[in-house]
Amino acid sequence: MGSGGDDLETVVGVTLDHYNRRADAFWEGTRGHDVMQNIAALLRHIRGAAPFTLLDFGCGPGRDLKVFAELGHVAIGLDGAERFAEMARIHSGCEVWRQDFLALDLPQGHFDGIFANASLFHVPSRELPRVLRQLHDALKPEGVLFSSIPHGANQEGWSDGRYGVFHAPESWRAFGLAAGFVEIEHYYRPSGAPPGAQPWLASVWRRG
Repeated sequence: MGSGGDDLETVVGVTLDHYNRRADAFWEGTRGHDVMQNIAALLRHIRGAAPFTLLDFGCGPGRDLKVFAELGHVAIGLDGAERFAEMARIHSGCEVWRQDFLALDLPQGHFDGIFANASLFHVPSRELPRVLRQLHDALKPEGVLFSSIPHGANQEGWSDGRYGVFHAPESWRAFGLAAGFVEIEHYYRPSGAPPGAQPWLASVWRRG
C-alpha cells in the first residue's frame, strides 16, 4: 500500500471508477453475504419506537438497504458510485443519494441511525475527522452510528485499485471519540472465527 499522500481528487475518482466498472461482479460476489449481526447491532441500540429513519452510508447495490426497508424502517441509501446508486434504487425501491464521501451534504439531526458497513475505510485518514463529524451531526440526539472496517496496523493507500485505510482498533476508537461519539460496543467478524481470522472490526457509537 502507499503512504496516503495521494491527492483527494485521485483518491475519489479512481476508487469510484473501480466500483463503477465492477458493479455487476461486486453485486454477484456480495449479495449473499450475511450481515444480520451488524444490522441487529445498529437497531438494538436505537432508542425510541420504530420505525426509524436510517441512512445506509455506502449502500452499494442496495442489499442491506432493502433489508432495512423490509423491516419497516424509512431507509435512505447513499453511495458515490453512479452504478451502485442506480442498482440500489432498483433493488430496494428506496431513495438513494449519490454523494461522494468527501463532499457530503447531509441534513442535520435527521437520522435515528447510520449504517456504515464496509465503507468508511475508504475515507483518507486526514479527512476522516471531518467526515465522522458530519455523520455525528446528521444523527438525532443520541442517534447511533454503526461502522464495520477491515482493521490492521494503520496501513493506508492503494489496494486492488481502491484507496483504503486499515486502522488499528485503538486508532479507530480515537477517531470516533474525537468526533464526539460515545462507544457502545465493538466486536470482530466473522463471528466465531479465531482472532487471526477476523479481519473486520465492527463498532457501535452513540452521538454524544
